[in-house]
Amino acid sequence: MLHNTALLIIDMQKGSFTPKTPRYNAKGIIDSITKLTTLCHASELPVIYIQHDGTGTGELEKHTQNWEILEAFSIHTTDIIIHKRANDAFYDTTLEATLKALNINNLIITGCATDFCVASTIQSALIKNYNITVVEDGHTTADRPYVNAENLIKHYNWIWQNLTPTEGQITVKNFEHLKGDF
Repeated sequence: MLHNTALLIIDMQKGSFTPKTPRYNAKGIIDSITKLTTLCHASELPVIYIQHDGTGTGELEKHTQNWEILEAFSIHTTDIIIHKRANDAFYDTTLEATLKALNINNLIITGCATDFCVASTIQSALIKNYNITVVEDGHTTADRPYVNAENLIKHYNWIWQNLTPTEGQITVKNFEHLKGDF
């Protein structure tokens, strides 16, 4: 599966991980994604950071500390950073052109927040017929008014495991299972 594969890391930014915005199992999620990033670098797979630009919204304002990618991630010179202004990382960005230029048709998707940017990007990628692996323990969110974060993440993992895509495939694997593919 790793042929023509890229890792997407969505919105793992300082402003999304503050005491005011606690994320479910943040340390564990960050650990899984950083280990996965190391595996991708060692396998010479593209690592693409999606960085939300919330300029004008008061959140994740471009070029502020909150906009920066978390320090836990060691960005390599070969890594790609794509800025977005909407939940869907494909919308009005260079993501699709970048993936085509790299001949990528398989995506490993991780990031924050499960129920917003991660879900929107997955739906968009499926419509575009990418094969997707969602890292079960590689995405997070916060508690919401009617459901806690843990159950929300379980719910989305269940949806993605049971989704009928168009042409592409979608699977959900935890990091320990996924690392066996490298």
